[in-house]
Amino acid sequence: MRYIMVLNAKGGCGKSTLATNLASYYATQGKRTVLADFDPQCSALDWLSRRPADRPPIEGVEAHRHGLRGVPRNAEVVIIDAPARVHGAELTAMVRHAETIIVPVLPSTIDITAASQFLEKLAEVGRVERRQVRVAVVANRVRDNTLIAGELDEYLDGLKTPYVAKLREAQNYIRAYTRGLGIFELPEYLAWPDWEQWEPLLEWLGSRRSRPAVAA
Repeated sequence: MRYIMVLNAKGGCGKSTLATNLASYYATQGKRTVLADFDPQCSALDWLSRRPADRPPIEGVEAHRHGLRGVPRNAEVVIIDAPARVHGAELTAMVRHAETIIVPVLPSTIDITAASQFLEKLAEVGRVERRQVRVAVVANRVRDNTLIAGELDEYLDGLKTPYVAKLREAQNYIRAYTRGLGIFELPEYLAWPDWEQWEPLLEWLGSRRSRPAVAA
């Protein structure tokens, strides 16, 4: 069973957007997919409640209430939408649920500063330090050819943590969310630019580089 977590202590950075789109991707690939929502706001489960019955199924778990106890044993991929404002012992406990962590970062000075502090704390968590969890960063909601987008690129390129994808700010994400769909379930003529931007992230997730080197 694969456990992929979308995590950042900073709120509003698009964790639920990444989590729901990852869940839809794996579901469309024929994987038995579970979406575990640790965020009390339940944005990911709200998206799931909108999902049409004729789409590949995704099972939801109210992880903020019950943890991962509701995950079926035969699940193949578990996508975890982590809550904001996790620090200290809570962060350590959250990391125990994952083998792969994706950290989305927005193009703003506030978000870059917050990400820098968060990634330092994340690197100090035992399972991350021992490489029992692999971490990557994703630039999210980026408007190309802006000064702050360039600053975000420079910051993420300078990290030891892999910088695996840059996702644009696009109405397609809103279109997909309101219909309970993922970006990969929109028509090609509409969403192909976004599909291309997701390819490096999906390639990294499919590689050994995203898997723990040491068994947890």
